[in-house]
Amino acid sequence: MQTQKKHTPSFSVELFPPKTAEGMEKLRATWKELALLKPRFFSVTYGAGGSTQDRTLGTVLEIIADGHQAAPHLSCVGSSREEIAAILDQYRDTGIRHIVALRGDLPSGMASAGELRHANELVEFIRSRTGDHFQIDVAAYPEVHPQAKSPRDDLLNFKRKVDAGANSAITQYFYNADAYFRFIDDCEALGIDLPVVPGIMPIGNFSQLARFSDACGAEIPRWLRLKLQSYGDDLPSIRSFGLDVITDLCRRLLEQGAPGLHFYTMNQAGLTGTIWKRLGL
Repeated sequence: MQTQKKHTPSFSVELFPPKTAEGMEKLRATWKELALLKPRFFSVTYGAGGSTQDRTLGTVLEIIADGHQAAPHLSCVGSSREEIAAILDQYRDTGIRHIVALRGDLPSGMASAGELRHANELVEFIRSRTGDHFQIDVAAYPEVHPQAKSPRDDLLNFKRKVDAGANSAITQYFYNADAYFRFIDDCEALGIDLPVVPGIMPIGNFSQLARFSDACGAEIPRWLRLKLQSYGDDLPSIRSFGLDVITDLCRRLLEQGAPGLHFYTMNQAGLTGTIWKRLGL
């Protein structure tokens, strides 16, 4: 089994732009609390077809103005080259240096996938238009993208993103460390040599987690699913057990050479902060 110890560890957190002023107030409190952990950067998601683009940019700029590094997500599905170019110009003009580049989801009711249909095409376009201005993160799927034809096909899709100019990758969340380490071995066998940071989803609400996981293809191992189900609506027990499981997962990933961790916070500071402190990051 290979490790990625040659890369400087990167610890980061993900937020999503809320739809209301009240949600934005809560988010400000969340990122100020998470900022005390000194993450390397905050990433801010981007709705299907760019539906939250303005809120994404506004949130990123506010975090940067608060003295922290932040990276907007940018997805290409449903957008034209001209639209993407305008967004890139706006990001560059406002001093943003880091982007998470994704294919993204086509919003329901939108007929066209746009001119850039895959994330590797988006990375290529960013590089052709802005050179090395941006650090570019892309997505990786240790348990295979739900729409991939095969694991091999998925791996080759990932390699295309790397070859197009990605600097590093963040994975879909997973609860099976072996899937991640196998993925890293497969990447190295193909000559892929960039940091692949595990995405970490803390466990706070089982029904919500099950819904997300079914939609995105992230596997909840049977033993974990049954254990979480057995707690019913007992949220404190779910959270306590979830903290132990995720802390152990993170510890194993780091001990065996993962180049950092990226926390999907769901705009909540508590669970991520507790895991971060337990790990002594």
